[in-house]
Amino acid sequence: MKRLTNSIARSLVGIDSRFLPFADIGTPDLPLSRLIRLSLFQLTVGMAVVLVIGTLNRVMIVELGVPAWLVALMVALPLILAPFRTFIGFKSDHHRSALGWRRVPYIWMGTMLQFGGLSIMPFALLLLSEPSVGPNVVGQIGAAAAFLLVGAGMHTAQTVGLALAADMAPEESRPRVVAMMCSMLLVGMVVSAVVFGILLSDFTPQRLIEVVQGAAFVTMLLNSIALWKQEPRDPNRATSAAARAAIPEPRFRDAWKDFMQDPNATRRLVAIGVGTVGFSMQDVLLEPFGGQVLHLPVAATTALTALLAIGGLAGYLVVARGLAAGMNVHRLAQIGVFSGLAALISLIVSAPTHSVALFALGTVLIGFGTGQFVASTLSASMGLAKKGDSGLALGAWGAVQASAAGIAIALGGVTRDGVSSLAASGALGAALNDPATGYAVVYTIEILMLLAALIALGPLLRDQGNKAGQR
Repeated sequence: MKRLTNSIARSLVGIDSRFLPFADIGTPDLPLSRLIRLSLFQLTVGMAVVLVIGTLNRVMIVELGVPAWLVALMVALPLILAPFRTFIGFKSDHHRSALGWRRVPYIWMGTMLQFGGLSIMPFALLLLSEPSVGPNVVGQIGAAAAFLLVGAGMHTAQTVGLALAADMAPEESRPRVVAMMCSMLLVGMVVSAVVFGILLSDFTPQRLIEVVQGAAFVTMLLNSIALWKQEPRDPNRATSAAARAAIPEPRFRDAWKDFMQDPNATRRLVAIGVGTVGFSMQDVLLEPFGGQVLHLPVAATTALTALLAIGGLAGYLVVARGLAAGMNVHRLAQIGVFSGLAALISLIVSAPTHSVALFALGTVLIGFGTGQFVASTLSASMGLAKKGDSGLALGAWGAVQASAAGIAIALGGVTRDGVSSLAASGALGAALNDPATGYAVVYTIEILMLLAALIALGPLLRDQGNKAGQR
């Protein structure tokens, strides 16, 4: 497997960097083949995201007949753990083990949590859909535990895995390394969506068990390959249990206080949170919008996943090229926000004009803007992190981004349903008694949130002392 990975990496390096923006980020000490191997953990995170949010979401409601409110609750459970990403990153910064590792134990723990959750998930879902087999509460508790384990595993593995990439990469190439990691996450999501769709096209309970437990096995396999000989063992950290107990550990409160002493720290986190809300409220509304407002068939709305992925990958690649050219990382985030504004305007206008072309354009631009904003803000966080202490900074980014996305998705659905009910009842007037009204209100709120993100990003663009902004 390692020989195959190295062979693929050497082939990729031979391609002109104009066509492969990440081909030149490798160095003699950190070859591209090693970076590609490390990025495999992002593939498994992307696979878990698609499985939990996409594939199982549909299977639970349609094939298993689980109530939609219960499905929404289960899917939202992993978001409860998102705020703890900051603490996880901090702990991995200062972890001491007998083997001299600090990142690997946390990534392995996240892998095991993800593996355990996926292993028990299909059985829990079958119990949930067949309450006659046993007490209904057993299925509910089992499903909740499975989703929580998968969520905890994803948050832990991704936060600490990105911190390990920051430790390994030279300071000047760290932001571009994280852009590559973001791209691998998207590749994992796209490939997994296609594979899961094919494997579950002829659904049976046995096939569900095989597919989900197969995903658990692939997670263990790829993450093991990703971690092999990545983090060097530090003799200074290889202490006995008694010696580790005698060494005082830094307190999270003190580390967080030091992190927030940066005059732009609060503004940066606000920009990440507000921008994420602006890009995420329509996440679960695009397909219903296409079907209910533009009367598109199921096959056409399903293609939205591919359009979003294409746009997102293009956004990641633009960030990589921009960073290589020395662009301000916050300027790249700002361009992503402008793309999001254009996308939302296209979606709003597509309703009264019944323009499928505008709808498709808006979908691609949402993917592009989201990809560029995510890659830019994550690159900025990685660029600001001190060498060896990147876990806290990347954990803070992940906590804010994941929490804001979860809240935004929930608010988008609630707002759309509430406004649509008022419009259908005639409470908003005859002119607004239209299925598009609820969606338009959500898109308008997103526009306001993206404008707020532009305001928050403004001073960061002028901050020449910001390390990420000087790249």
